[in-house]
Amino acid sequence: MAAPTSRSDGAMTHYRWLVVALLFAIVVINYIDRSAISYAIDPISKELSLSDSQKGLILGAFGVGYMFTTFIGGILTDRFGPRIILTAAVILWAVSSALTAIASSFFLLLALRALLGFAEGPMFPGLTGAVANWLSPRERARALGFSLAAVPLSLAIGGPVVSGILSFTDWRSLYWILAVASLVWFPLWFWLFRNRPEESAQVNKTELAHIQHKAVEDTDTDRGNGNVVPAQSDNATETSWKRLFTNGTLLSNYWAFFVFGYFLFFFMTWLPGYLEQKFSVSVANVGWFSFVPWAVAGLVLLLLGNLSDRLLEKTHSLRISRSWQIIITQLIAAVVILPVAFTSTLWVALALISVAVAASMGANAVYYAVNVDVAPDRSATALGIMDFFFAVSGFAAPAITGWVVGSSGGFERAFFILAGLGASSVILTFLFHRPDRDAIDHPYPERR
Repeated sequence: MAAPTSRSDGAMTHYRWLVVALLFAIVVINYIDRSAISYAIDPISKELSLSDSQKGLILGAFGVGYMFTTFIGGILTDRFGPRIILTAAVILWAVSSALTAIASSFFLLLALRALLGFAEGPMFPGLTGAVANWLSPRERARALGFSLAAVPLSLAIGGPVVSGILSFTDWRSLYWILAVASLVWFPLWFWLFRNRPEESAQVNKTELAHIQHKAVEDTDTDRGNGNVVPAQSDNATETSWKRLFTNGTLLSNYWAFFVFGYFLFFFMTWLPGYLEQKFSVSVANVGWFSFVPWAVAGLVLLLLGNLSDRLLEKTHSLRISRSWQIIITQLIAAVVILPVAFTSTLWVALALISVAVAASMGANAVYYAVNVDVAPDRSATALGIMDFFFAVSGFAAPAITGWVVGSSGGFERAFFILAGLGASSVILTFLFHRPDRDAIDHPYPERR
């Protein structure tokens, strides 16, 4: 239900960027929370006497729970809005972190990691729904780039923070701290956020017109005037279930995001173990060594998110501003990860890994933006489907890597798998990713 703004017209308010800042904050908390296990797994395995295969299963169990609720979370976000969905998700994952602090066996820890994934599943569909409602098409990649830069940033600062905490206390205390941190955010979100800008008293008509990409006098405070530019490929003005599962741009986007997820979860869960096994980096120092790849990735993600919107404004082409960014970044990641398998020098490995992580994560904002471009009326559901593939990678990457490392005694084959997946993403995106043709309500329909 729309609530007319109480703000006077005139200079545009910028409340939408406060919303983006809230999303940034919860992504930081989210990723420190989910990645802490990669630093805690060694003290946990020593206490619980875990094998490499069991460690891989625990690291991957998050993805099992995540794959169910990320899909359902997208549907629920489109139905009920991101305000209540994200509130409930954050409360549940705080409870999961608290319960992890008292886990006493392999199977209990496995179940709690799956529960954490179940709780965090709606996070990114909720984020996508919020951005779709609160940002204009010309600002979405920039806003998503800022929000999602929190992923590598949290992994960069999370390494030193988590390993620092573990250096003076135990892993159980760590999870109590994480539970409390999660509970700090949700009251602010529930108080400050509304599902749509037209429902917020902090948004004036000038900002609303900017968000809706209209003149002030034409703003739609009830959303739904029917003025939608149909997709060129199938003349669609709304997104059906069939379109979500058969559209070539969406399907290739889902696969590219799976590959992105495989890279991300590989490095998020096994980078500390790789540095310890290959170069004998201690647990106390591994967080600082892993800082560099994530910090570089955060900077690249911010730059490419801005670049995507600038290219869209300049070229009026979604293919140039979205698709080619995916193709180029995945190609770089696939090429530079191969030499890591053969180097025995720490600084060379870190340099190559930094480039690979930055490249694989660089187009993160674009994957999200494409869902909004092609399925604007069901963007959270489309993201939920895409995130389901991401969740599969969240289980596959740690589990497969654990099996490969355990059976071969090294990481070489794991890096070969990464390179092959990156190459497949490049080929499929080049062939089938056509957002100009498939976009509903294209911001520059004359360009198509």
